[in-house]
Amino acid sequence: MAVVTDRVVLVTGVSRRAGIGAAVARLLAAEGYRLLLTGLPAYDDAQPYGGDPDGVPALTAELGDAAVHVPADLLDPAAPGALVTEAVRRYGRLDAVVAVHAYSTQTLLGALDAAEIDRHLLVNVRATLLLAEAFDAAFTAGTGGRLVLFSSGQRLGPMPTELAYAASKAGVENLTVQLAPLLMPRGITVNCLNPGPTDTGYAPPEAHAAVAELFPGGRWGTPEDAARLVRFLCAPEAGWITGQVIDSEGGFHRYR
Repeated sequence: MAVVTDRVVLVTGVSRRAGIGAAVARLLAAEGYRLLLTGLPAYDDAQPYGGDPDGVPALTAELGDAAVHVPADLLDPAAPGALVTEAVRRYGRLDAVVAVHAYSTQTLLGALDAAEIDRHLLVNVRATLLLAEAFDAAFTAGTGGRLVLFSSGQRLGPMPTELAYAASKAGVENLTVQLAPLLMPRGITVNCLNPGPTDTGYAPPEAHAAVAELFPGGRWGTPEDAARLVRFLCAPEAGWITGQVIDSEGGFHRYR
């Protein structure tokens, strides 16, 4: 694919260097895209797998002039619009939004908390919908627009320990179907990527080994596997693909 030199992409969910968002940023920067990155390191810091204190400064140093990182909490309803506005202010245009962000905690039947359910829906669904609306309003190129969302394959099997997350990401998959016919006349395609279990360092060793056995290839997906598909969906060659939830998960078997 030809190197792009003038296109601008907003990538959410960029915090840890081992994450999908960081891998997407690296590949798009290598293609010549200019990037506005955002993420919430404090969220990762609070997770059992731990954060990456040097992640954001190290990644931006690695990418150099190709990228700038703007912290944002997508629980704030003003954050999606502010991020789009900032991308246009800095670069004069915005051609794509790659929404990698996710809020996920344990939510089990019998121990559900209303506020925690709300946080999942607000960050994963509301923020995504507001990003789409702000991007639509700011997009002026008339062609080549890309909105790439992320799911986790909830429709393919249950997630009994993450009920709120599963429900919210199922909503993201449905947003793909709803938004695609609305944005295609504007020159924007909308697709959703399900990368399957991806090795970003969050799984303890025993769980990591058990999940690896469910892949025919014997390994987890990598952030780079997901990023390569994002790179394709953002390229001109993908201009006829829209409204799709794409399961790119290496033949993962949810059941033995």
